Amino acid sequence: MTTGFTIAEAADRAGLSIDTLRYYERDGLLLRPVGRSATGHRRYLDDDLRWIEMVTRLRATGMPIRDVRRYAALVRAGSGNEAARLELLRGHRQAVLARLAEVTEHLGAIDRKIGAYENAVEGVDLERTPRP
Repeated sequence: MTTGFTIAEAADRAGLSIDTLRYYERDGLLLRPVGRSATGHRRYLDDDLRWIEMVTRLRATGMPIRDVRRYAALVRAGSGNEAARLELLRGHRQAVLARLAEVTEHLGAIDRKIGAYENAVEGVDLERTPRP
């Protein structure tokens, strides 16, 4: 196999480290074994990179490795388990929405504190500025 991307090229395209790609492969997070060149070097195809992007998004949104592994296993198994995939993704979506609501609440508190400090700073500046 001479087509595809080297592990360094794939890592660069995916925005991950080479070690992370190796970890994904070793931990069963990929859909299939990564192809190899005649010299035994990994060669990633576009389909591999699209899947790696999905795994990266799931991880970035806080999906536990065990759930990513389960999702990958369901996809590898082929059709007939779409309901299980849907249930897994819906559950993760709910968890993401809950975290998003929590972060939004925290952001509101930070914004209120910024507003208080801006008012305090503006008040100090007004006192120091001579009035006509």
